[in-house]
Amino acid sequence: MLCSALITCAQSAPQPLPTPPEQKPKSIIDDDKPALGPIEEEMRVKQIIRAAEKEYKENVERAREAAELGVELRDALNSGRTFGREETKKLDRLEKLAKKIRDEAGGCDEERQVDDPPGKLEAAVSRLADVADSLYKSLEKTPRQVVSAAVIDEANVLLKLARLTKNFFH
Repeated sequence: MLCSALITCAQSAPQPLPTPPEQKPKSIIDDDKPALGPIEEEMRVKQIIRAAEKEYKENVERAREAAELGVELRDALNSGRTFGREETKKLDRLEKLAKKIRDEAGGCDEERQVDDPPGKLEAAVSRLADVADSLYKSLEKTPRQVVSAAVIDEANVLLKLARLTKNFFH
């Protein structure tokens, strides 16, 4: 009898394990906040993407302004004007733009030495304009999702050249 009871038990279907409660998907962006529904989550992700695109466009605009300031400074020097208060303001603005570009690109406050620093004001301003233009073109070509070491490096060089140029006429 014992054998037939064991055989009967062995042939009977095993009891299914209790199923765990259905878990809601965690938030993709922030684990601290409660999970949202698929539509709300999608809207939130799209909002974050739009904000990132806006920041990227603002950074490209900063680089364009820096390039324009570099050209204006070079043109002022080539026209024979002496550097005065207006040019100092432009250099200060250029310095602020370079810092902001570097920070937004993921760089840090680092003293970068300029290779072959210019010895004269004319050479410094010309190189400053060239680096500002190169920075603008590099940033414009770099996708917003990419942290570009070249952009960070050029922003650091531009920052150093702006400071060097200010020292020439002070």
